[in-house]
Amino acid sequence: DIGEMGLVEADYAWITQQVMAVAKQYAQGRIVSCLEGGYNLSALARSAVAHIKALAELD
Repeated sequence: DIGEMGLVEADYAWITQQVMAVAKQYAQGRIVSCLEGGYNLSALARSAVAHIKALAELD
């Protein structure tokens, strides 16, 4: 919300899937992920879950 980008959980999952596709093609699937931020803790938690579920290919 602070950046006014209007991203929701599904956007983070989609971005993660795109990064995974690039990593698979160019980096043997390797990805480094770190958590930053926390202005809206509930939104951060939901987005982190979406990211991790995408990494684990649960959706």
